[in-house]
Amino acid sequence: MNTPATSVPLADLPRFSPATVAAIDWAALAASEARRLREFGLDEGVEIELLAPSGWMGGPLAARIGRMTVALRRHVADAIHVSQAN
Repeated sequence: MNTPATSVPLADLPRFSPATVAAIDWAALAASEARRLREFGLDEGVEIELLAPSGWMGGPLAARIGRMTVALRRHVADAIHVSQAN
């Protein structure tokens, strides 16, 4: 996976900051996790926003993809690299 130098993992994005998916480390995900992300329409170039960071003990976080709000496990969010909008 080639991640742009200015990208950060989704889990590190400040809340409510619009961003664009720069790269996804598909190899870091189980086949079912990758399929789920693709079903959501998540791929490079898609806009995403972190709504709630991971909770206690690294629990799931909430993100907005288009009009959907989805829960993502921390390791899945770490595989999604985003570039913040300017």
